[in-house]
Amino acid sequence: MSRSGLELRSTITPDGTLRITLERVSVPDPGPGELLVRVEAAPINPSDLGLLLGPADMATLRAEGSEDAPVLTARVPPAGVAAVRARLGQSMPVGNEGAGTVIAAGPDLQHLVGRRVAMIGGAMYAELRLVRPDACIVLPDGASAAQGAALFVNPLTALGFVETMRAEGHKAIVHAPAASNLGQMLARICKADGVGLVNIVRSPQQAELLHGIGATHVVDSSAPDFPQHLEDAIAATGATLAFDAIGGGEMTSLILNAMEAVAARSMDSYDRYGSATMKQVYIYGALDTGPTILRRGFGFRWSIGGWLLFHVLGRTDPAIVKRMHERVAAEMTTTFASHYTATISLADALKPEIARAYQKKATGSKYLIVP
Repeated sequence: MSRSGLELRSTITPDGTLRITLERVSVPDPGPGELLVRVEAAPINPSDLGLLLGPADMATLRAEGSEDAPVLTARVPPAGVAAVRARLGQSMPVGNEGAGTVIAAGPDLQHLVGRRVAMIGGAMYAELRLVRPDACIVLPDGASAAQGAALFVNPLTALGFVETMRAEGHKAIVHAPAASNLGQMLARICKADGVGLVNIVRSPQQAELLHGIGATHVVDSSAPDFPQHLEDAIAATGATLAFDAIGGGEMTSLILNAMEAVAARSMDSYDRYGSATMKQVYIYGALDTGPTILRRGFGFRWSIGGWLLFHVLGRTDPAIVKRMHERVAAEMTTTFASHYTATISLADALKPEIARAYQKKATGSKYLIVP
């Protein structure tokens, strides 16, 4: 016997219209190795917005449909349509992670019925979700859905940064921008693990926030002396690895140049090819969707690459991934706690004024969908 529930869907039509709808879908009863979960909370992460809203022009958002069947539409510019050609006409479920209560299970998993779990795997902006147990973390008794809703993307990304640092032989990290929920998690991890961390923020208020949770090296990119402070913080930590969620603009370039300036301090003589110190920056987000600009003053020993959590987990030793999951579960209310500024329903997510607010991806502003 199947059950039905609402699911949020995003479609971009070939003529350049974004349509976000709530569709009623059938969900089958779980078979062996499956759990049926009533979704109770799912965060809106920056990584969700690319699929949810795509390259739509937010100024053209418009509410259509009815109260019982709301529709949110927007125009997608021709260049944006070309960029997402592979998804045109497809109704796509959205939401990377969430949490809820197991309401049914396959015969081998009956012991989990009634337990609350955190989940990952897409299609979480829905009332019901069929998942396998390896995509779940069973939450401690008494844990709320809101506490468990964001235990994968940000926590595992922050832990993944540290594991990447160790695997590649670096000793410290630069992170930009660092005042987000993820950035605060990374600051707590590095403080607890004795890892050097340079936190790049974009305002004095964000700097104060990070100092308040114990971050040592915090540099404000809005300050006129930012390049010198960045260089000094890199010198103090020895950081040669950076993670940049901004993507566009010059942040990656500024970090590489500061790393090279620090490396040059220990060179015995001038070398036209720059230092022999390897400098690595990974771009893991697109807060700025413009071009990545490099002003070449960092020699020839450097690399820039993309970093995506799901790819990294796929090539990481399963024992390390298991250890990461266990740490997240153990520290879910401390190191990996997320804080939300607004709680909305599935229907609320289709209101133009609310969509504009969560699309801004403003630091300190995080939305939680409660289906």
